[in-house]
Amino acid sequence: MNAFNLAVIEEFRANKGVVGGDFAGTSLLLLTTRGARTGLPRTTPLVHLPDDDHGRLVVFASNGGAPTAPAWYHNLMTSPEATVEVGEERRRVRARVLDVAEHDAVWARQIAREPQFAEFRERALAAGRVIPLVALEPVDGAGDEPVDRP
Repeated sequence: MNAFNLAVIEEFRANKGVVGGDFAGTSLLLLTTRGARTGLPRTTPLVHLPDDDHGRLVVFASNGGAPTAPAWYHNLMTSPEATVEVGEERRRVRARVLDVAEHDAVWARQIAREPQFAEFRERALAAGRVIPLVALEPVDGAGDEPVDRP
């Protein structure tokens, strides 16, 4: 894990989900996946869009608009069950890539909230990649749990 993400994760957990700096005021979550090759847990801080109408959280496999998707996306495609931390709560979730019918409407909502996401989208499109949007849906019977703090 890179030092930047590690610092964000530590700040997130130390401050009950509140992070400053570049992420001040954003909807941030921690996503823990299983590594596609190693099977080891991998935690990544991600900006998300709460989708209360559907009881899910949506994350964006933007990778800053790079030509390739981020590692966490590949991990979810291999093993779609994961854990998210939002504030002080931890939830088990299952990942599902949004279909074409939902994709553009959800993008528009995210760009309205955080305009820099339009740049990520344009960069990826220029590189020939459509950024997948991933719904993190609660696993049946999995309620919120307190997060064990190290």
